[in-house]
Amino acid sequence: MVSTAFVHGFTSTAMLIMAIGAQNAFVLRQGLRREHVMPVVLVCALSDAVLLQVGVWGMGGVLLARPEWAQFMRWAGALFLLVYAAQTAARALRPGQLLVATSGPGTSLRSTLATVVALTWLNPHVYLDTVVLLGTMATPYPAWGRALFAAGGSLASALWFLLIGLGARWLAPLFATPAAWRVLDGVTATTMLVLAGVMALS
Repeated sequence: MVSTAFVHGFTSTAMLIMAIGAQNAFVLRQGLRREHVMPVVLVCALSDAVLLQVGVWGMGGVLLARPEWAQFMRWAGALFLLVYAAQTAARALRPGQLLVATSGPGTSLRSTLATVVALTWLNPHVYLDTVVLLGTMATPYPAWGRALFAAGGSLASALWFLLIGLGARWLAPLFATPAAWRVLDGVTATTMLVLAGVMALS
């Protein structure tokens, strides 16, 4: 039972977190730029750990019982993603500004952390997946089993963000030209627009 709860939390979280989304795209971009990577990874991992704890200990039901909260988060998240998509698309249209020197940061730490916090906490799907879905999966376990489920999920999340944040440097040679950054930002902007549309229509 001990190993089952931990492995269940690890594998369930891993399958959910690997989907392409705003948070993953941002971490990947920061990793490619080698800019504030560890603070971004830390914020993402800690946020997921907190949300997992919230879901595992029964708050998912509270969220489901207050649909107006979910409604507010849905529209706030869609609006933020639209703004982020517009900013990313603007970068893609200015290829001369896409290359960023790896010797120093191009964006302040405060601005970077504000963006990743917003991408994480203003995304309604984070609450549906992490709080409600994973919280429901952990419900059959006793208290200690739920704690192990949350621990397994938190480990999966931390490892994933470390992988795409620090592992992105191996892709850096592919992004040595403005054209490559234009493609990345174009794909990211399109992804954000699609996600915003899904949020608004869901």
